[in-house]
Amino acid sequence: MQMFSSDRAFRMFFFAILLSGCGQSGPAEQSDAAGSVELTVGGTTFPETEGERHWLQFAEQSELKTDGAIAPKMLIYGQLGSEEQIISALRRGRIQFANVSAMAISTLVPESALLYAPFLFESEAEADFILDEYLTPVYRELLAEQGLHLITWYEIGFLQVYGKEPLLVPADAKGRRFRVGAGLAARMFAESLNTDVIPLGFTDVVAGLQTGLIEAGENAVSLYARSGIAPEAPQLMLTNHSYGVSMIVVQKEWWDKQTPEVQQVLNTSFPGIRESRLDVRAESVRDLENAKELGITIHVLDDSQRAAWVSAAGGIRDELADAIGGRSAEILAVISRGRLAYQEQEPVAGP
Repeated sequence: MQMFSSDRAFRMFFFAILLSGCGQSGPAEQSDAAGSVELTVGGTTFPETEGERHWLQFAEQSELKTDGAIAPKMLIYGQLGSEEQIISALRRGRIQFANVSAMAISTLVPESALLYAPFLFESEAEADFILDEYLTPVYRELLAEQGLHLITWYEIGFLQVYGKEPLLVPADAKGRRFRVGAGLAARMFAESLNTDVIPLGFTDVVAGLQTGLIEAGENAVSLYARSGIAPEAPQLMLTNHSYGVSMIVVQKEWWDKQTPEVQQVLNTSFPGIRESRLDVRAESVRDLENAKELGITIHVLDDSQRAAWVSAAGGIRDELADAIGGRSAEILAVISRGRLAYQEQEPVAGP
């Protein structure tokens, strides 16, 4: 036991040296006398979801790898309020890490709204390829300009339309009180369906459905099925219209003041992009398989119904890019190059 304690003490001492920046001074508010790193994480995850498991893994691994020198304070259940409030807390330095949707980030980096353009990606595999190989550098630059550093993408899958009543084609949504979140893409999608557009924070969706303020909306399967929305709006139309992309981000000023060793620990404590994608997609498959138990009625669209959705909303991307401005035209061109490169890949051999 004594040998274990001595070894642990040595590792603690060694890591404290690393935290100190090997002689580089850092702000007093970031480290205490023992060399620990002050780290608070914000999010809006739900219990018993892959999102929760991934964040708890991050907390466990970052603490384990540093013998407790990093012990994150996890405010991941909406304690800080909406995603917009989380972004504000990040920029003010109240928290350091967060998971926020690209839709919410678009209030800060307008070009992020392009990622939610309807029918922008044809498949999850295509989206993965373009995000990883083409879009990461662009969005890392855009976020850095606003004081945030992109750690990794965190995807929730294609968005679907839900409602109290079936909405099999866009005409069925006309005049419906349709909830939209932050971001221009969501509003333009709802407008393309001729709905009654109701802006509403995600944490207020269930209450909005219960009171009749809203009667339909859009979200990824896991968030729809596991957040209390499904019992209030049990009709789920598999439109696959927009790709739900979130970002794991960190306040850049805080990040830049950490040692490379601390950055490495934090970079590797959150699940890798391949792992998180597989986990979230498997969760969505399980939710769809358990639809009956969850009280959900699934509507798989036929070719003509899907064509109607594409016709109604598929042209939004160019209109959206014009409205956003900035580097939007460049980003659409990058996506086009990425799509072409994806299509030209050599087929992957089967097992």
